[in-house]
Amino acid sequence: MVDIRFHRFSGPTPLGKILSDIGFVAPGLAADASAFVVQGANEVALADSGELVLAANARYTAELSRTHAGVAIILPALRDAVPPHTFAIEAERPHEIFADILDHLYPKGRIPDLTLASDEPQSPLIEADVAIGPGAVIGENVEIGRGSVIGANTVIGSGVTIGRNCVIGPNATIDCAHIGNDVVVHSGVRIGTEGFGWLDFGRTNRKVPQLGRVIVQDRVEIGANSTIDRGALGDTVIGEGTKIDNLVQIGHNCRIGRNCLIAAMSGLSGSTIVGDGVLMGGGVGTSGHLNIGSGSVVHGRAAVTKDWPAGSKLAGAPAQDIRDFWRELATMRKMSKGEPRK
Repeated sequence: MVDIRFHRFSGPTPLGKILSDIGFVAPGLAADASAFVVQGANEVALADSGELVLAANARYTAELSRTHAGVAIILPALRDAVPPHTFAIEAERPHEIFADILDHLYPKGRIPDLTLASDEPQSPLIEADVAIGPGAVIGENVEIGRGSVIGANTVIGSGVTIGRNCVIGPNATIDCAHIGNDVVVHSGVRIGTEGFGWLDFGRTNRKVPQLGRVIVQDRVEIGANSTIDRGALGDTVIGEGTKIDNLVQIGHNCRIGRNCLIAAMSGLSGSTIVGDGVLMGGGVGTSGHLNIGSGSVVHGRAAVTKDWPAGSKLAGAPAQDIRDFWRELATMRKMSKGEPRK
């Protein structure tokens, strides 16, 4: 569910009123569906009975069939996957209807200044032995644990929580995020920025509301000038013990496992799922919506374009098993020298 520490919620609203306000007519909408009170929005797999979800393509079929959501905005082709307890709203362009509903439920998205999204702002809660550098700005309802250090000119947005014994370097910004214990964030890092999500590509380029969070677990280290986008609806998660080098981009809804190492200049597109103990060389890129299994090694400059199982060793663009990569490279070298193939 959208965390109202960070995003203003307009309040529970009947589905019929929401659809009327956004100007969408749902053919055959039953009276009980129209009266259903929407309590918020969530991801398909995590939603409860009061929430609304989006299922816009076939890869959501299995999750949709098991969802507990009260309402699902779907493509007509997914109608048979909707469980009996879920009201289905069919639309040919479900992403746009869902974005309209999100704008209605969360009308201002993230508050752009340091005022809290709640109507009851509170002073920051700062435990003992916290050091705050000159020029740092701490928003409403921020919580900072004992022994942490906040560097000069760093901005901590409203509602953010930071655990104990953390070091946040100078000129960093942290927004829409919960940070664990013993985390190190180097200078210039941006955590909780808006994800790069758009509709109607190349025409209107309408922004998809970015209403999620970033969860940084214990003992994570994030290198200078790296950027971690908040989730579009759920969370972007960095697992405990993971170390991220300088100038790394983590897209929205990525989930990085425990004890991973990600070298400089790498870029993970949205919804990349990385298992535990994965090693990534410099300049690795992923195309998003894919899984890299635990214990995999992705060599520098590789471009990962599909799912890979645990223990994979990858190289090349597009990335392939490293044995195939070296075999192809050796063959090309032989061919370039005019040597006959065996």
